[in-house]
Amino acid sequence: MSDEHTAVRWDGIYAESSGLTNSWYRPEPAFALEVVAELGMPLDGAVVDVGGGAGNLVDGLLAAGHSDLTVVDLSATALDIARRRLGLVGDRVAWVATDVLSWTPPRTYALWHDRAMLHFLVERADRARYLTVLRAATAPSSHVVLATFAPDGPTSCSGAPVHRYDGARLAELLGPDFGPGVVLREIHRTPAGHEQPFTWAVFTRLQT
Repeated sequence: MSDEHTAVRWDGIYAESSGLTNSWYRPEPAFALEVVAELGMPLDGAVVDVGGGAGNLVDGLLAAGHSDLTVVDLSATALDIARRRLGLVGDRVAWVATDVLSWTPPRTYALWHDRAMLHFLVERADRARYLTVLRAATAPSSHVVLATFAPDGPTSCSGAPVHRYDGARLAELLGPDFGPGVVLREIHRTPAGHEQPFTWAVFTRLQT
């Protein structure tokens, strides 16, 4: 695996920033929560936030009443930041510090959510491994929400190259077993004030 995906590298990034100054940070995960709410899934449906790091989507999902949450990230430091922020409520979350590309999901999830991890996978082999794990973690009727840099978005992030997508390219990546739903565009403003165009796409697994 290339250096940009090593745990040591990402632990260092989060240790320096505490997750508050990284370009992907946002004070409120309102956009993601709206996307999840539109799915109408039951509050006890299992949700996995892939590459969630120190992000605050888990905070919003807990506040909305979701009760079966898992956050998977390469950086144990990032997960510790989120766990400490949540305090005792964080004990209700399953925190998994591992490389998603080699993770063996213990079960399937009603929702796979990934904001800003997939676009770091610039190697075809890494994307293939990602899809293998995604398939193992989902079942027919499972939802998949992917958010990546849009075609006119940045070409790199935190010193690492990225692979940009529109809705059609994400649908092509997942293949015919995943039915496409809504495709949205978001302009994310970074803590430094820069604008980053994102593509959000929602899919539903159709087949095993």
